[in-house]
Amino acid sequence: MKLTLKKALFVFGCSLSSLACYAATESVTETTEALTIERIYSSPSLNGQTPKSLKFSPDGSRVTYLQGKADDLNRYDLWEYNLASKENKLLVDSQALFSGKEELSDEEKARRERQRIYGVGIMEYQFSHDGSALLFPLNGDIYYYHLATQAAKRLTQTPGFETDVKFSPQGNYVSYIREQNLYIRHIKSGKERQLTIDGGGVIKNGMSEFVAQEEMDRMTGYWWAPNEQHIAFLRVDETPVQTVIRNEIYADKIDLIEQRYPATGTNNVHIQLAVTDIKGKKIRFVDLEDDQGNEDKDIYIPRVKWMPDSENLTYQWQSRNQQKLILRSYNIKKRKQKDLITEKSNHWLNLHDDLHFLSKSKSFIWASERDGYKHLYHFDLKGKLISQLTQGNWVVDNLKSVDEENGWVYFTGRADTPLERHLYKVPLSGKNPEQVERLTQRNGFHSITFGNKSAVSGLNYIDSFSNISTPKQVSLHKADGEHITWLAQNEVNATHPVAPYYNDLVMPEFGSLKSDDGEATLFYKLYKPNNMQPGKKYPVIVKVYGGPHAQRVTNKWQGADMIQYMLQQGYIVFQLDNRGSNYRGTAFEFPIYKKLGQVEVEDQITGVKHLRSLPFVDEKRIGIYGHSYGGYMALMAMFKAGDYFSAGVSGAPVTDWLLYDTHYTERYLAHPKDNAAGYQASSVFPYINGLNGPLMVYHGMADDNVLFTNTTKLIKAMQDENKVFELMTYPGSKHSMRGKKVKVHLNHTIMNFFDRHFK
Repeated sequence: MKLTLKKALFVFGCSLSSLACYAATESVTETTEALTIERIYSSPSLNGQTPKSLKFSPDGSRVTYLQGKADDLNRYDLWEYNLASKENKLLVDSQALFSGKEELSDEEKARRERQRIYGVGIMEYQFSHDGSALLFPLNGDIYYYHLATQAAKRLTQTPGFETDVKFSPQGNYVSYIREQNLYIRHIKSGKERQLTIDGGGVIKNGMSEFVAQEEMDRMTGYWWAPNEQHIAFLRVDETPVQTVIRNEIYADKIDLIEQRYPATGTNNVHIQLAVTDIKGKKIRFVDLEDDQGNEDKDIYIPRVKWMPDSENLTYQWQSRNQQKLILRSYNIKKRKQKDLITEKSNHWLNLHDDLHFLSKSKSFIWASERDGYKHLYHFDLKGKLISQLTQGNWVVDNLKSVDEENGWVYFTGRADTPLERHLYKVPLSGKNPEQVERLTQRNGFHSITFGNKSAVSGLNYIDSFSNISTPKQVSLHKADGEHITWLAQNEVNATHPVAPYYNDLVMPEFGSLKSDDGEATLFYKLYKPNNMQPGKKYPVIVKVYGGPHAQRVTNKWQGADMIQYMLQQGYIVFQLDNRGSNYRGTAFEFPIYKKLGQVEVEDQITGVKHLRSLPFVDEKRIGIYGHSYGGYMALMAMFKAGDYFSAGVSGAPVTDWLLYDTHYTERYLAHPKDNAAGYQASSVFPYINGLNGPLMVYHGMADDNVLFTNTTKLIKAMQDENKVFELMTYPGSKHSMRGKKVKVHLNHTIMNFFDRHFK
């Protein structure tokens, strides 16, 4: 569908039954430019104004966000929308705080890589409890910024690096990790206190271990009690974890990195949960036994959270096989604990962050997939179920806010369609859990951030919205959905960066297919080039990810990206979410259990069979391209389904799951000693002889997530089988392949590969 512009007024609709979507705009210009790979990765961003890290100040008077500079999209400043003055303005210029080249510790670099934080300047910030001050970690030190005086103060200036910086709940202290120990600093007096002393080497206090960062989305290892008198922290002992020598190959050097990497089937860290007072004189450890009272060190602690009373600490105890999860409370005065909720599965349990303690009633809200779909449940503090709050054959994404006074629970979810995310509310009473009220009106994808309820402005939320034809727009709303103002309207007019290319952007066709076994409905997106000629057959690139906890087929803005570039080069682009991917319930996820790369490939073949039925598709020129799990999928498709895929590009692929980490791999494949055949069948190596078409593999040579060993092992195996393939390696690049020069070269290489074999 070819779109034209007038004033960025979008009318978008999506028939949920047919999944046929349309967009309409009015035209003012026919000026277009050819999209280039160089332009895609240059400033200003073609997505326009895209604020990130949106937050309300604690008093609800302002909304803050990070935004890249106009001339450097990778350098971020802090901006605000002031609700009183109703204006957007620069709040803190990152260069006013620190303007030199930022130096980070290796630990912080790895932490940012796990957080997928890319950029320089202000990348993280926190408000004090009263909203009067801000905290910035920069260049390994801590900067305190007072909003009224607009004065910045550097709190630390030490040889060591301060990381995981936090305000205490009442704003009297700043806490941080330095040299693997936990510290606090009294802001007014400047007095620093070291709370742990044995950190260093294999001992890490208050820090999250590798798998917690990479696989559990837990980036911290310590938690303040609300009254500021105690801190809970994790003590991680890496002694049991095997040490591997990993090469990081750069253009002019090779670094040999000694890393304690918990490969699947090997030992994890030993982890302890402790509570200390703020004087650091009384450290008490919590017994982490299983639900039978037996000591078990081979466990995970994915979540820790204090109750509002500051006397009871809760933590989630997860078994190594991830089939049991216990929510447990520990009373720091009585030193007693009890199990509140136990979740069990014959496959695996997905982690979540949806635990909310109510302040006015002795109860809490918890998310569970016990009925096959993620829903919200209300429990008392003894773990007795009060009511199920949501219900139906759809999933809740995240709990967003609870208005106890008016009796509403706000959450995002997929009650209308799996392809869109909306904000809903449901009564806290638990009556009629199937009757949810949708608050977001525009069809598309909504990311929601609630503020604290304030006497001045009430309960408000930020809506970061886009759909397939609308770039991200950020707006402020009342709790009932009423629009207050734009924070970033980001309208596509003649001055918008995407304007020269917008007329030629192609909107996809959405559709659904039945899996070949008839067990599942599979959603897809099909992009067709503009000005297709009748009777002509076109090559197809299947752009795949295919792994768990991901979704590619959504009604979300993709913009002038590499898909649009591929379309301009005359390719059809196809994306399908196979079984094992997210937001469809456990019955859709679990078919991959204990054998990866089977049902996922079968579902992608279902998609190719559909493509072959289309009169404009050249079935002999259907290629596949993916990165990470998508790279694994590209290999499995080329090796196992060469009759359907005639060329493939595999980026940073896992080739042998024995090389990947414990928490991710064992979740889906179980422990190797219990599923040796499944590991063998899930590896790419038994299928190499099935390769008949051209294949290109690329990998970053400093990848510390999917280790470069995956590709070197593949290289050797393919050479041994006399299989011809192409290889591109990137010195110094990590898993995410960051940097404009790398991305430009990589995408030119990919397109050159497909052009040579399909044109």
